[in-house]
Amino acid sequence: MTNKKKPNRWIAILKPLVFLTGLFCAIWIVLWIEKTHPSDFGFYRDIFTREEIIRKRQNYPLRPTGQSLSDDDIRIARIAWKYFENNYNPETGLVNSVDQYHATTFWDLTSSLTAVLSARELRIIDDATMHHRLETAFNTLENMVLYDNKLPNKVYNTITLAMTTYDNRPTERGTGWSSMDIGRFLGFCKRILVNYPEYTPRIERILKRWSLESAIKDATLIGIGLSFKDGVEKEVQEGKLGYEEYCAKGFSKMGFDVLNALSYTDFIKFVDINGMQIGVDVRETRHHPSYNYILSDPYVLDGIEYGFDINSLELGYRVLQALEKESNNRNLLVCVGENHIDQPPYFVYNTLYSNGKKWNCVSESGDEVPELKTFSTGAAFGWYYLFDTPFTQKLFDKALSLYDEDLGWYSGVYEESGEINKAITANVNSLVLCAVNYKQHGSNIYMRPTMYED
Repeated sequence: MTNKKKPNRWIAILKPLVFLTGLFCAIWIVLWIEKTHPSDFGFYRDIFTREEIIRKRQNYPLRPTGQSLSDDDIRIARIAWKYFENNYNPETGLVNSVDQYHATTFWDLTSSLTAVLSARELRIIDDATMHHRLETAFNTLENMVLYDNKLPNKVYNTITLAMTTYDNRPTERGTGWSSMDIGRFLGFCKRILVNYPEYTPRIERILKRWSLESAIKDATLIGIGLSFKDGVEKEVQEGKLGYEEYCAKGFSKMGFDVLNALSYTDFIKFVDINGMQIGVDVRETRHHPSYNYILSDPYVLDGIEYGFDINSLELGYRVLQALEKESNNRNLLVCVGENHIDQPPYFVYNTLYSNGKKWNCVSESGDEVPELKTFSTGAAFGWYYLFDTPFTQKLFDKALSLYDEDLGWYSGVYEESGEINKAITANVNSLVLCAVNYKQHGSNIYMRPTMYED
């Protein structure tokens, strides 16, 4: 008969305690890493539920669409179209990104093409003008040189079509590609396919040359940049809260899996700004190469171009409310956005929040330039045409004077000096045109039948 060893009763008691202790430590480690290294762990946190948003939907002061245009609306749109008359390059079909500066990014190129469609739908130009401009641009897009023979370069000369650097110096190699810019262009492509299907073969030929899968990795948006120090190619995840989801919609509309990039809640946290819980991206620059700017532009563009979704409506409206409270606190109209400016460093992000700081104004390199904080003309018009409130009326009234009859709409006003920021750009003037078009044709203009008549 064999002797069976009895189990030690202390082991039986300690086993579950050891397990629970280990589990507790594991959870603590994960939470600590999440807090100190948010780039490594996404987390889901909602302070509003779908049911709450649905209940609130009737209370959002969204401006009614499908409205007749006033004389002021038409005048506003016609001033904006002057920019695209002055900066059009007839041989290439491209438009300068800044007045008389012969360069364009794909973001700016999309702005110019959406401006053409809005101008036609508002009956500012005729059918022949629209088709000629589209045909010329599509010819260019079918034949332009691509970065690494895969995707459009970040910047092109609008006359020579050479790939350039951001300061418009020709570069044979190129400067990489932006999946954000490409995603926005794909939204324009979807609008063409739905509303102007006669151009379907042209869009198919353009996109057939591109390796769009190269801009996606693990259902997120991937860009390519070159190191300033040694020119080494670097792959980066592109887009933070607001911009990431807006640009991912273009890929999604064209059938690509960008589910992770479309999620508003994977890397969201909420920061108190003037009593409003503002959604910001936890991925700060200490962990990620791109900045987590929170400003007007992606929410305004999302509302006008696609129609707000349940998340962008709530998050965007909170941004607008924070702007109103800041304006009241400072007794100065505040309307933040990304802007070209008429002095060095020539482009800034005016933000509610970026890289851990509230009401921060930064250059593209991340340098803080608080003296260049600017009231944004484009954002002011966008908020006005999207939301009907006394505050958006004030934004609209201030923006109404910021133009040159022969050149287009200025970018804004410097907060500190009160002087006009006289940079005139494709992005601002396109946004103005599209905002007026939104009033007449409604929020989902990328998904509607053509509704203009001569």
